Amino acid sequence: MNKVTSTAGSGPFLRVALDTPLRRTFDYRPPAGCDPRTLRPGLRVAVPFGPRSLVGVIVELAGESALPPGKLRAALAVLDSEPVLDPVTFDLARWAADYYHHPVGEAYAAALPAMLRAGRPLNARETRWRATPEGRGAATGAARLGPRQRALLDAVGEGSLGDEELDASGCTTREVLRALVKRGWLESFDVEVPAVEPPPPTVAEGPSPTAAQQAAVEAIVGALGTFAPFLLHGVTGSGKTEVYLRVIREALERGQQALVLVPEIALTPQAVARFRARFSVPLAVLHSGLTAGERLAMWRAARDGSAPVVIGTRSAIYVPLPDPGVIVVDEEHDASYKQQEGFRYSARDLAVIRAQRHGIPVVLGSATPSLETLQNAIAGRYRRVDLPERAGAAGKPRVAVVDLRVQPQTNGIATSVAIAMQRHLEAGAQVLLYLNRRGFAPTLFCPGCGWTAPCEQCDARLTVHRRRHVLACHHCGAEAPVPYACPVCATEVRPVGQGTERIEDSLDELFPGVPIVRVDRDTIRKRGEIEAALERVHSGEARILVGTQMLTKGHDFPDVTLVAVLNADQGLFGTDFRAAERLAQSIVQVAGRAGRAARPGEVLIQSACPDHPLLTSLLETGYDGFAQAALVEREQAHWPPYTRLAVLRADAAQAELPMRFLSAARDAARDLPRDGVRLLGPAPAAMERRAGRWRAQLLLESASRGPLQRLLAEWLPRLDDLPETRRVRWSIDVDPLEVA
Repeated sequence: MNKVTSTAGSGPFLRVALDTPLRRTFDYRPPAGCDPRTLRPGLRVAVPFGPRSLVGVIVELAGESALPPGKLRAALAVLDSEPVLDPVTFDLARWAADYYHHPVGEAYAAALPAMLRAGRPLNARETRWRATPEGRGAATGAARLGPRQRALLDAVGEGSLGDEELDASGCTTREVLRALVKRGWLESFDVEVPAVEPPPPTVAEGPSPTAAQQAAVEAIVGALGTFAPFLLHGVTGSGKTEVYLRVIREALERGQQALVLVPEIALTPQAVARFRARFSVPLAVLHSGLTAGERLAMWRAARDGSAPVVIGTRSAIYVPLPDPGVIVVDEEHDASYKQQEGFRYSARDLAVIRAQRHGIPVVLGSATPSLETLQNAIAGRYRRVDLPERAGAAGKPRVAVVDLRVQPQTNGIATSVAIAMQRHLEAGAQVLLYLNRRGFAPTLFCPGCGWTAPCEQCDARLTVHRRRHVLACHHCGAEAPVPYACPVCATEVRPVGQGTERIEDSLDELFPGVPIVRVDRDTIRKRGEIEAALERVHSGEARILVGTQMLTKGHDFPDVTLVAVLNADQGLFGTDFRAAERLAQSIVQVAGRAGRAARPGEVLIQSACPDHPLLTSLLETGYDGFAQAALVEREQAHWPPYTRLAVLRADAAQAELPMRFLSAARDAARDLPRDGVRLLGPAPAAMERRAGRWRAQLLLESASRGPLQRLLAEWLPRLDDLPETRRVRWSIDVDPLEVA
């Protein structure tokens, strides 16, 4: 196709990224009457796209286009006078699209609040009203004014009022406004409104740092102004947050901003409370629990610099900052930092890339660092700073394994655990029970014929939710009523196994009258419920805490002295290569909730496999010892962090289609230079059928990043041309967290 070159007077061509699944940009002519000198990358434009209009981002100004003149349409409007993203964030989104091989338009869409994607103004503006010179003369002179008109001019006075202030004054109506405007005595004007939360009136100094905390602060502060990745490896309760706070204070004193990432919305209230208690500056808080308007307001406050501290979950990695000084990634090991659907990016990894481009430090903090981060520290790419002891008077908790092979149980709670709970409760402490399985029971079972309630859409069993009296699939969301009898042999069915709901019921029987709070996805559904639950814990009203991982990640419960892990065996025999790492992290994290204040802590781990190497390694050598052994195993098995992976996944409504597509995809790579990249599979997914669709995958493995990236760049465009592509949905996952 012949390229069309821009001619004098036509202006440059706009190369626009649109929020579509197409892996390309789109060329447009500038809008009619647009001054070409005002155009630049990063501006949003409204453009025609088929029969509708879309909002996109200009990624390039091109002098030529592959489209013939008759097909090159003009953009409808330029929506901004300045780029929506700062240069680093703009380039970061493009880099992420290239690295994760995702459509660039969807990558830029992920970087913008929904209201900006819909075309809302970049800057918040407010209409205000003021008296004209003639109006002020009329108010003080002998002009004929009605009582309401005079009251309105008096209310405005020498200043101005916004619509809400006018309404609150009680002296105006829209008719009075229009009458004064018509007479030329009142006029409106627009002003930008900064979206800033007022800072707290008082702030605390914080505790005196320990020697290890002070050394960590000095090391990180000494690197301000340069790119320096740090692994802050501190045992649970060692005061990593105190290090963050002191480093950020130094950045703020230099007039810079700080970006703090937390893995889940459940941690956001606690983080915000700690930062508000220490800094007399506005905070911008970004997470999925905000309304679209609230999110845009916070985003604007971060972008214009009126919020020096920005706290957010995964997507906050893209928030623009005019002058960042440091980036913090708390609980860096957490899987929540990896987007698992759509644009599959890792916010933790992008934080390191962004810090490098800004030339600032990035702090990755965790008591249980990921093996990738630990290997980066071992290789010297990251600087490791340790907090080996708990802060204050807290000591390490005593840890023991409860052998379920010999211990009697009551609905999943061993007798020795119940006795220990009674002892700690009588001492006035709180107790935490951890079970990473919600619902009443994981299976509804027929003792007559062995039937178990299946999900009709997935290769999975339905979970019993007794209080709602439903069977629910935790994979696709399907629900069905609980049958009273087996549909096969009519025998009475019964729930088998334990979930958090059943544990709560058991605790009501074992400890009648003792207040219990349960924290899982079933009890925390609406806005404000997590804050209310945590307030019951911190106030001491709740004495027993039951929950899934939502309850354990990074929370500080000073009065919890006993933690019981009710089923440590869930992850011992997982099919994914990261299963052992995730289980070790979960156990260490939940164990760290015990004994964080002056009271001694105790941790009991229930297991039917107490001699399993993972458990014995954790007990004897701690997380560091486990991680060292796990790294040796990963290196021998050629798994990350010693190799690079990508997974091509496909799903379809018919069982044979995903495997057929993946086989064709593998064939499409045969004539491409591999440079050592291995294609393994295709193979069915561990859960082959989910939500009514059949799934399969093809694994790509490489000793280094470069050959894998080059192969993906040449290979993936070929997949769109395969005949099998039209009958499947496919996606590529670079650096996957799961390959099972």
